[in-house]
Amino acid sequence: MIEDRIFASFDAVTSAGTLPELCVSLLHEQQHSWLQLSEGYAALKLVRVREVHCDGFSVFLQFNPKRIISSGARVDQQSIRKRACFLCPGNLPPEQKGVLYRKEFLVLCNPAPILDRHYTIAHVRHISQQLDGFLGTFLELAKDLSPTFTVFYNGPKCGASAPDHMHFQAGPSGAIPIEMESANESRRQLRKNLQAVAVYTLRGLGRQGIGLEGGQRGGIEAALERLIATMRKELGISEEPMVNILCSYRDAGWRLIIFPRRKHRPDIYFRKGNDRVLISPASVDLGGLVVTPIEKDFETVSASMIQDIFNEVSLESIVVDNIIGEL
Repeated sequence: MIEDRIFASFDAVTSAGTLPELCVSLLHEQQHSWLQLSEGYAALKLVRVREVHCDGFSVFLQFNPKRIISSGARVDQQSIRKRACFLCPGNLPPEQKGVLYRKEFLVLCNPAPILDRHYTIAHVRHISQQLDGFLGTFLELAKDLSPTFTVFYNGPKCGASAPDHMHFQAGPSGAIPIEMESANESRRQLRKNLQAVAVYTLRGLGRQGIGLEGGQRGGIEAALERLIATMRKELGISEEPMVNILCSYRDAGWRLIIFPRRKHRPDIYFRKGNDRVLISPASVDLGGLVVTPIEKDFETVSASMIQDIFNEVSLESIVVDNIIGEL
């Protein structure tokens, strides 16, 4: 029963506290009552970080063994059918509780955190991962979690370890390097304005990124919907295009960073023996914090490897230009 999982509820009208306050309280309670989460955060304190200087930009490698469950997740249809969904309320660990968000999503503490205060925000029903129908929720969630948290979305074919269950994630604002880098004017190229929404591309960062900024929810939602529809048309597909998205709200406006993708995992992920590198890029990785659950990878991954991985999984620049041109 979903009622057994509720630590607190938030609906922006009758809630006793703000959503960030409720989420932080949830984390404190769960660290005391749920051993798996306590161990996950203890392990997070021991992660090692190494900066890698690439051609014109840097990324940070994070050696985080706990993330092997996500980086190594089998997301093919056969494997998904064989396992129980770990985001369904009835399958959660007995100790796990959450904040019920607007009666539709459950904010859960992630037991294998990448970031300090890392949450998974799962739909209360078992429905497939997709943005269609949830764009407004995505934006409202970012606003309700502001200014403390940034919300991110991994598409079902490019980073979501539970592509069969609709969910977002959230972490502390500013913890993902691209958030700061994309605010640098030298990294931004304004391409056009769509009904008071600025559309820009990121440059010199080794991967394709599209930014949307605007202060009206209707405008930013329409711009994102239009971008996704244009990607479908340009790529000749009917399903959701491969995207990873970071979304934050500050200074009375939304800011989205969209990473358009052409591939889920790089070829190096599927090599055998010591030639294999277990990097499975999702929002955080493309945001500049690259998770390496294997120590060998953490110690040996080079700038050229990072550049090759980013280039391999990102949509080609000419295709991104065509998409922007068609908006």
